[in-house]
Amino acid sequence: MKTQNKRKIINDPVYGFINIPSDIIFDLLEHPFFQRLRRIKQLGLTHFVYPGALHTRFQHAIGSLHLMTKALDVLIAKGNNISHEEYEAVCIAILLHDIGHAPFSHALEHSIVKDISHEEISLAIMQKLNSNFSGKLDLALEIFQNNYHRKFLHQLVSGQLDMDRLDYLRRDSFFSGVSEGVVGSERIIKMLNVIDDELVVEAKGIYSVEKFLIARRLMYWQVYLHKTVLSAESMLIKTLKRAKELAKNNVELFATPSLHFFLYNEINNSNFYDSPEPGQKSILDLFTSLDDDDIMVSIKEWSEHSDKVLSLLSKSILNRKLFRIEIQEERFRKNKIDKIKASASELYKINLKKIDYLVFSDSISNYAYTLEDSQINILNKDGSLIELSEASDILNIKILSKKAKKHFLIYPKDIV
Repeated sequence: MKTQNKRKIINDPVYGFINIPSDIIFDLLEHPFFQRLRRIKQLGLTHFVYPGALHTRFQHAIGSLHLMTKALDVLIAKGNNISHEEYEAVCIAILLHDIGHAPFSHALEHSIVKDISHEEISLAIMQKLNSNFSGKLDLALEIFQNNYHRKFLHQLVSGQLDMDRLDYLRRDSFFSGVSEGVVGSERIIKMLNVIDDELVVEAKGIYSVEKFLIARRLMYWQVYLHKTVLSAESMLIKTLKRAKELAKNNVELFATPSLHFFLYNEINNSNFYDSPEPGQKSILDLFTSLDDDDIMVSIKEWSEHSDKVLSLLSKSILNRKLFRIEIQEERFRKNKIDKIKASASELYKINLKKIDYLVFSDSISNYAYTLEDSQINILNKDGSLIELSEASDILNIKILSKKAKKHFLIYPKDIV
């Protein structure tokens, strides 16, 4: 019997041809858990602002894998001993690092399941895959959880200059068309090395790292936290919250089977990992059958629902009739918010108890470089190490590492 050729090549619009490095990587790519990522947008509802931003978590994971192979090859060429088993394991870890994302990625991270991050769900999925693959993911799990003795391998998966960040900045910039996010990922990777089990950047690469940090900050405010994206995704969160509220009150809602389960059951950290009853699917299996399509097909139906709040939010998202958003440095005054709520209540004939779904305030924050995380160390020609904030002559790292916080207020545009 002829065996299948698993050393496939993928044509990626960002990097060109990407090679699948091993048979198990191919098998993981083919698994339904991973194929699900084709149906989850990388940037949630960002395409409401940047129409090209329709790329998926699948593409991002493949891109991160590609950068990981490049980084490992560079480190090996510089004399760092990385075994075949370690090479394959760290590739698996980066490939699966986002496999636990909810529909629309970060937008609904805590709306489907409470108090569990996508990293924790990714770990649970990896553990299940490890069982399915007879323990072949053991080392990948150690590296993913930072339990492996060679710490630099984990830094390649999750750190200040990990392959996740290097890919998503370049990829999100490419698909959104926002050129400020373009980073020299190849240059940074070529300048990587390992000293005392820590990932470092050779001095020649410092300018590429500086540009990377600036690009990351600019992309957050121009793309990830763009005010219109913020309005759209906040409305999506409120829509799911209203649907859950109605479900809690035993109002029958249209939903796909998997979404129906999460609407009518309160799933959180205390019961997400519960063993299923005989003959029933586990909560993890139900979660891994959810994607963007479940949400959007339900929203289409909800747009005609008799509940005014649910139908208004759903119709607004469906037709991109987004609410107005105001952003400022200080908190919004309570009397201003109360006045807008009163106007909305009168206009839509919705009582004030429900008006928080339509008029609400919150805050956002971001920083490009945090000194609390593993720092970026620069390797000088004489072999000495210096932390980036001391090595850089153009960046004020204290400013870049300072959390920038802004407050926002969202409400329907019909309210003057």
